Amino acid sequence: MRALTVHPATARSLEVCDVPDPVRGEHELLVDGLAVGVCGTDKEIVAGEYGWAPPGEDRLVIGHESLGRVREAPAGSGFEAGDLVVGVVRRPDPEPCGACARGEFDMCRNGRYTERGIKERHGYASQSWSVECDYAVGVDPGLERVGVLLEPTSVVAKAWEQVVRVGGRSWFEPRRVLVTGAGPIGLLAALLGVQRGLEVHVLDRVTSGPKPGLVADLGATYHSEDVDQVTSAIQPDVVIEATGAGAVVFGAMAGTAKYGIVCLTGVSPQGRKLSVDAGTINRELVLENDVVVGSVNANLRHYRHAADALAQAERSWLERLITRRVPLERAGEAFTAQEGDIKVVIELA
Repeated sequence: MRALTVHPATARSLEVCDVPDPVRGEHELLVDGLAVGVCGTDKEIVAGEYGWAPPGEDRLVIGHESLGRVREAPAGSGFEAGDLVVGVVRRPDPEPCGACARGEFDMCRNGRYTERGIKERHGYASQSWSVECDYAVGVDPGLERVGVLLEPTSVVAKAWEQVVRVGGRSWFEPRRVLVTGAGPIGLLAALLGVQRGLEVHVLDRVTSGPKPGLVADLGATYHSEDVDQVTSAIQPDVVIEATGAGAVVFGAMAGTAKYGIVCLTGVSPQGRKLSVDAGTINRELVLENDVVVGSVNANLRHYRHAADALAQAERSWLERLITRRVPLERAGEAFTAQEGDIKVVIELA
């Protein structure tokens, strides 16, 4: 079969090549791949900055934002041929830390987890793949065109869960949320905020293209001003930060309402310096009982929450998030940004 592979830590090694067909284990599904999404992590792997091949192998099949259709399923698994499924990305260490042992492998303490398409396990960018039944999540059959958005939605489902858990340390009835960044993570975070009945604001620097319309069609408000202007005007109770841009991160931290919660989901590049008034930020965090929390990855609970959120969303809106679809044999095109890109998907079928 054909698959999208790299030689980890080697730039310009991306190649569509023949790899062995998967062999389904006793407690696994055999799945025909439909699509994989491309995100920043994939681009870092392709650039040679990240990624590890499985032990004893030179190349890694990439792709962690998956969607496929079950070809074979074991009896009693809860799945059957024809079901749409997504494969979970992370697996706990065989000798798990306390968090992994309790199913919270997104919070791994020892760092010895593995990840499909990223760290020591082949990913889902292949014409077929197998996955353990316990690490497969069913997708509503009406979501075939957009089910590949489930993994990034799981990331924001976890972020929202973290916000709610932190807020629960005291009375917590947030009204306004600011999402910084209108990429896939930011727009999906805004979707979940609207589904929670909140007043949602989205900040992004672009003023043209599909982003402002997507935000407006959620019933949210789009902003392109400086972050300090926006936070001063709306005083958000919650910020979901999805840019990783230092100035935006610190502006969000300094601009919440009292008892504000900032959840960081964007990963900042290293080596960029920024002058900040650390004393003022610390003073406000302490005196206003504010919280800044980081959130990455997702566990099975978050995937299921994400599946529910997508099933409730307007399908045509979700389809507009996917701005470009590239066939597997031309997968390299997916890693070159084009104007107006939001989510780029590689079609495997």
